[in-house]
Amino acid sequence: MFGPRALEAGLAAVFTFPLHQGLFRRQLGALDLYRDSPGPLNEDDMVAAQTLADVTAAYLNNARARADLLDSSERSHESAVHDPLTGLPNRVLLLERLEHALLRSRRSGQVVALLFMDLDQFKAVNDMHGHHVGDALLVAVARRIGGVLRPGDTLARLSGDEFVVLCEELDEDAQARIVAERIVAALTAPFLVAGAAIDVSASIGIALATSGHDDPKQLLQQADTAMYQVKRKGGADAQLLDTREQHLAESQASLIHDLGQAIRREQLHLVYQPIVRTGDARVIGAEALLRWDHPTRGPVAPTILIPLAEQSAVIAEIGHFILTQACSDRHRWSREQGSDDFVVSVNVSAHQLLAQDFAAMVTSVLDTTDTDPLQLTLEITESAFLQDATRALIVLRELKEIGVQLALDDFGTGYSSLGYLETFPVDYVKIDQSLTSGLVHDKVARAMVHNIIELAHLLELRVICEGVETAEEHAEIRKLGGDFCQGFHFAKPVSADMVLAASVA
Repeated sequence: MFGPRALEAGLAAVFTFPLHQGLFRRQLGALDLYRDSPGPLNEDDMVAAQTLADVTAAYLNNARARADLLDSSERSHESAVHDPLTGLPNRVLLLERLEHALLRSRRSGQVVALLFMDLDQFKAVNDMHGHHVGDALLVAVARRIGGVLRPGDTLARLSGDEFVVLCEELDEDAQARIVAERIVAALTAPFLVAGAAIDVSASIGIALATSGHDDPKQLLQQADTAMYQVKRKGGADAQLLDTREQHLAESQASLIHDLGQAIRREQLHLVYQPIVRTGDARVIGAEALLRWDHPTRGPVAPTILIPLAEQSAVIAEIGHFILTQACSDRHRWSREQGSDDFVVSVNVSAHQLLAQDFAAMVTSVLDTTDTDPLQLTLEITESAFLQDATRALIVLRELKEIGVQLALDDFGTGYSSLGYLETFPVDYVKIDQSLTSGLVHDKVARAMVHNIIELAHLLELRVICEGVETAEEHAEIRKLGGDFCQGFHFAKPVSADMVLAASVA
C-alpha cells in the first residue's frame, strides 16, 4: 500500500527525461485529490493509480522506442552519405551539396567549380604493398588535401582513388586553377605509410558552372572527362575541360558505335593499290585497303578509320570481312585473267594476329574462297611483336605451315629492330614511305634504305618500297636493288573492277 506522496515520487522517477516533463505535470494534476488524503489509498484509488502507472509506462516505452528509432535513422543517414573509409562525403552527399551550390550561384552570379582527381598509378601501390596500405594511403591523402582547401570547400571521395572538391563562391575561373595547383603541390612530398615512403601524384580535371543552371551530374561528368584529358597527357597536373578535345572524343565514340553497324549495312568496301615489279613496273599484285562511306559524314579518311577499327570491339569481324572480300576478288581476277600469279596483300592488326584461332580463320577463308595460299600475303606490323613476341612467333609459324606469304609492314618506323628480319619467318620487308620519300635528297634516308635492302637480300627476303610518288624515287630504288614498288607514281587505289585494267596498263 502507498499514499499519494509515494505515487507522486514514483511518477517523478518515471518521467526523468525533459521530453516527458509536460506530461508529468499533467499527471500530477490528477493526483491533487489525493494530496490531503491521510493514510493508504482505498481499492478504487488503487485501481486508478495502477491504471495511471500502466498508461505512463506504456507512454514511456513508446517514447523511448521513438527516440531509438530517430537515433538509428540519423545514424543510418550518416552512413548512407559518407565514405566509410575516410569519413568524407560520398557521391550522394556531394551531388546534394552541388545542387544547393548551383542554386546559390544562380542568385549570386559567382562561379562554382568541381575538381575531379584520380591518383596516378594507385593500383601499383595496392599490388606492391597490399590493400591495407592502399587504404591507409587514401586516408592520408584525404587528410593532406583537406589541409590545403578553403573552409567552405567540400572534399568528397567517390570510389577507389577518386576524390572530388566542390568549390563555391569563386569570383573568377582562375581561382579554381589555384586550388588545383595547391593540391598538386601538397601531394609532392612522399607519404610515410606502414614504414614505406610512397610517392603519389594526381590528375585533376576542372569543370566550371557559371550560370547556376548546370546539371549536377553533367558537371561531374565534365570534370571526370577533364581528368582523363590530363591522364592522356601524362598525369600529375590539372586542367580545365578542353571542349574541343571532348567534342573530338565524343565524335570518335560515335564513329566507333556506327562502325559496329557498318558491315551489316554494307557501308564498308575495299579498294586496291597495285604493287609493281621495280625493274619493268609490271603489276604483280595489289594491297587491299579498307574504305568506309558513312551515311551522314561521307567518306571517312583512312587515317581516322584504321586506328578506329583497331580499337573497336568489332575488329575481328572487320578483319574477317576484309580477308574474305580480298580473297574473293583475287579469285575472280584469276578466273578472268587466266593467271594465278597475281597476289593480294591484306593488312592484319596485332589484335587480330594474337587472337585465338587466327590461323584457323585464315584457313577457313582460303577454303571458302578457293584461294591458293601462295597468292595471299598477310602484312604484319612490329606492334604485334612488341605486345607478345612469343605468341606472334607461334602464329606466324602456323601461317607459314598453311602456305601464305608474310610481310613485315612499315619497316623503318618505330622500333624497327633488324632482329625481326632474322627471328620471324617473313617473306617480304615493306620499307615505310617516310624513308622512301627522302631517297633523292636525304643521304641518311638513302643509306638506311640501302642497308635494309642489303640485309633483306642477305636473308633471302624480298623488299617492297611503299609511298613511291616520283620517277626519281623509282629510279633510286631500282639502283639500290629494291624488288617491288608501290605508290601514286604507278597507280592510286582503285576499285576491284579496275585492278585488272591497271595491271594491263
